[in-house]
Order: sequence, then C-alpha cells, then structure tokens
Amino acid sequence: MALNKLNISLLVKGVQLTLLAVLFSNTLSATEFEFSGKLVIEQRQYFNEAQYSHQFDNGQSSAVIEPEFYWSFNDGVDSLTFKPFYRIDNQDDNRQHGDIRELAYVHAADEWELRLGIRKEFWGVTEFQHLVDVINQTDGVEDFDGEDKLGQQMINLSLVKDWGIVDVFLLPGFRERTYAGEQGRLRSSIVVDKDNVQYESSAGQEHLDFAIRWAHSIGDFDLGTYWFHGTNREAILAPTLQRGELVLQQYYNQMDQLGLDVQATLGDWLWKVEAVYRHTSAENYVASQAGFEYSFIGILDTNIDLGLLIEYAWDSRGVVDLTEVEFGKSGSTFQNDVFFGARLAFNDMQSSEVLMGIGTDLDHSAHSFLLEGNRRFGDNFKASIDIRLLQSSDSIEPAYALRNDDHAQLSVEWYF
Repeated sequence: MALNKLNISLLVKGVQLTLLAVLFSNTLSATEFEFSGKLVIEQRQYFNEAQYSHQFDNGQSSAVIEPEFYWSFNDGVDSLTFKPFYRIDNQDDNRQHGDIRELAYVHAADEWELRLGIRKEFWGVTEFQHLVDVINQTDGVEDFDGEDKLGQQMINLSLVKDWGIVDVFLLPGFRERTYAGEQGRLRSSIVVDKDNVQYESSAGQEHLDFAIRWAHSIGDFDLGTYWFHGTNREAILAPTLQRGELVLQQYYNQMDQLGLDVQATLGDWLWKVEAVYRHTSAENYVASQAGFEYSFIGILDTNIDLGLLIEYAWDSRGVVDLTEVEFGKSGSTFQNDVFFGARLAFNDMQSSEVLMGIGTDLDHSAHSFLLEGNRRFGDNFKASIDIRLLQSSDSIEPAYALRNDDHAQLSVEWYF
C-alpha cells in the first residue's frame, strides 16, 4: 500500500533536510557522523480462525526497517537525528506503512535546550497503561497496546532550573491514528474508515497544539505535571453509513488536559501513579492508574531479580459501547480494572527478561494475559516472543470484539 500524502510530504522533507545536513556537516571539521538501526522479521500466529468476514485466518508475516542517521557538530552542542520507519506486511494493507519517527535538530546550552522537527516524547511511569502520554499519536496498526507512536512535528524549548525542568511545546500538524484494515485482525466487527474523518476545529489537521510540563526529582520522588491544549489524540468512533456500508467514522475533538505522574523509589518498593483530568465541549472526566512494584533481588541465591507488580485503573467515563455512542463523547477500555504482573530480570550477558501480566475487568467478564520475553544472542541480534490472550463474554467490553484474536508473535531483530 502506498504512503498517504502526509507521510510522503514528511519523507520528502526528511530526505531534503538530511541532504542539507550532509552538505553542511562536510564543511565542519568537528562533525561526527553515526549510522545505526535495526531490521526486524516478525511472525504472528493466531490460535483461532477469523471472527469477521474478509479477515485472514492464521499467520501474519512482516518486516521492519528502521535506520538512524546521527550528526553531531560544534563540539556536541548541536546535533541532527533522522530515523525513518517502514513496515511490510503480507496480510493487512493498513499495516504496511511508513513514517518518520524522528527528524530533529537539537541545540544544547548550559541551562536550556532547543529541539526542532519531528520527535517522539514519552511521559508516564505505570506499566500497563500510560494515561499521561499525550504528545504523540498512537500507531495502532503496530500493536493494540498503545506503546508504538507516530512521529510528531514540534518546537520544544526545555529550561533546566534548580527547581525542575520546564518543557514548552508548540505542535504544528496533527497525525490521525492508524487502524487495522478490513483484512486485518485485532479490530472490531465494524471497520474504521481511514478516509472518513471529522474535526471539531475548523483548522483540522493544521491546528496548533500547545503543552507545558514541569518535572523534578525531590529525594526519592520523581514528579511530573503538565497542561495540554489541542486536538485529542483519541478518536471518537461512531457507526455511520458510508457508500451503503456501515463503518466507524473518526471524530477528533479539542481538549484541555491536566496530567500528573509520580514515582517513588523506597528501598525495594517502586510506587507509581498517573492521573489526568480532561475537558472537552461534550464531557469532563477523571482517570487514574496507580500501583507498585516490589523487587526481590537475587532470588534463590542466583543473579535473577523478581519484580511483582499490581496496578489499578479507574475511569469516570465507564466502558465504551459502539452501539450507543453519543456524538462527542467517548469511553474507556480500563474503567475499573486491576492488573497483576511479574518481571524476571536474569542479569546475564544476554540481557534476558520476561514480563507476565493478567488484567481483569471488575465490572464485566473480561480478562487478558500477556507474556513478553526477549534475549540477545551474538553481538547484534535479539529474539523476542509475545503472547496475548483475550477473553470476554460481555458484548459491551472491547475485549469481546477481539475474543478470537489470541496470538503469539516471534521477532528477530538485527541491530547494525
């Protein structure tokens, strides 16, 4: 599938800027250039046949190329990073896509730093959900856990003070979320129409968003708080008839969001809290994710560390029901859920790690299980396995639409 117009425009700009940087760097004797990246081969196998018509049944193969070009000049004061991304997928046309994850110029001074271009900015401390992470749009075709993000155009001024770090963001240009296509798995019974998009703002994708964040460490506590004003990164999906076919229409409203994240390291205990208050023209709501991780160091007289995790999620909106969507309002996947997890760090030369987790909805009959394991081998390779199991008998639950999508994924990454 071809890149959309925005991705093509970004790619052209990226290539142009990279060529300019190469020409510019050649004129500077102190320029340092680094080239690295990764190539990933993935095989995802579904345990059950497709739940909906037009979906593929079992295997899904894909490959990812993500090189990184880095220039440093003026004795490290200035730098330029270019990181394109492209995935090839043999089953879902929407999952075959490209993006510029990063194309950024950075100037670092003693008490401030200026970052210009396309970047990824991550906020959050909890394990199973990142409520406060609001800058970048979710790349939904990569996975359904919300961890993968699209590159975001930004101007970011970071001020470093004794009383904390203040980041100011101007965000020109909005990225629409990616969704699985008609052939793809991990979707609802109604396909999201990527060409059927509406905005509350008359500026549409050109709306200028703004954010300001303060972060500071005080003793054992890491604190962060922010205000975001701009286009909601979560689309409100409403069933609508389009060309005689029922599809989900994307609607992006404007929002103001206040966020707070706190992490406290107290001995072997790691306490975590994320909370947001969001205001839109249609609704106001509060959501939070809180919990802890306790670490057992060197269990059974070995080098293995065991971390036990518990987190609880609450959202005042309640669960989303696509059959009863009120225009302008949204719902939550985790409105009253508890998560239990265990993390094993083997502390070996291969950096072997395993994370297991179980999530349970306390209001509806829905459960999820995840296992993520990875291990390096050789100097440049890493193998990963991911297992996701979903169970629900309540049709109002989002997991109900994915009840046939249990799967395992094996990935091999080559770092160069």
